[in-house]
Formats: sequence, C-alpha cells, structure tokens
Amino acid sequence: MIDRRVFIGTLGAFSLAVAVFPDAFGASESFAASSPLAALDKDHDGTLDLAEVKAAASAAFDRLEKDKDATLDRKEVGGHMATGEFKEADPDNDATLTKDEYLALAEKLFNEADADKNGTLSAKELHSKAGRSLLRLIR
Repeated sequence: MIDRRVFIGTLGAFSLAVAVFPDAFGASESFAASSPLAALDKDHDGTLDLAEVKAAASAAFDRLEKDKDATLDRKEVGGHMATGEFKEADPDNDATLTKDEYLALAEKLFNEADADKNGTLSAKELHSKAGRSLLRLIR
C-alpha cells in the first residue's frame, strides 16, 4: 500500500517539475493549471509579473515571521534563502530582514530572472539560478 504522504509529496514534486521544466513534459512555457505556481499567477496569463511576485513574497514574509517583531532572522528564514543571499539582503547588517528588505531581494531576483526583460517570468525563466532562488523566497 502506498503511503499517502509519499504519494502527495511525489504528486507535488511532479506538479512543480511540470511547471518549472515544461519542455521536459511536453507542456507549454506557462504554468500547468494544477501547479503550485499557478496559484501565484493571479491574472492567469501563465507568467508571474513583479506585482504577483511581490504579493507572494509579502505573504511568505508574513508566514515566516513567527515572533511578530516585524523582521526575519536567519532562523526564521530557514531554507528559503542561502546565507549569502541573506547577508546581501541585509544592507544595515543588523542580522535581520525587514519586509522592505525581503521585497527588495524578491525584486532583484525577479529582474535577474527576467532574461527577455519583458516584465514577466515564464516557467523557463524560473528555471534559471535567480528564478530558483526567487521560488525559494516566495513559497
């Protein structure tokens, strides 16, 4: 008998793989309707624009911010960003990130991932190094 958690985890991983690697599955460059990324695509155009990314980053910040001090420390951030990214996103070097600093990092990663500079991120662009970092940040 298949463990329900293993099945759901596998299904989620497959959905993400289809969204991030559409060509490998014969899908278009837009997000699969059932993918976790489709929920972030508020205008349902198959891409993420900066407003959608910032809304997702804001919601992620709120979820991660457990001690209600309006900042994230390294422990609260956990695996959502690498240590180097955290340090880079902390210009005042106070070992915490405000929501503005978190959103600024999201915008920076968005701009780096937007290879064609059209103001939106396709599934293919989210597969880039900056795109993968952005996905960790906003989910």
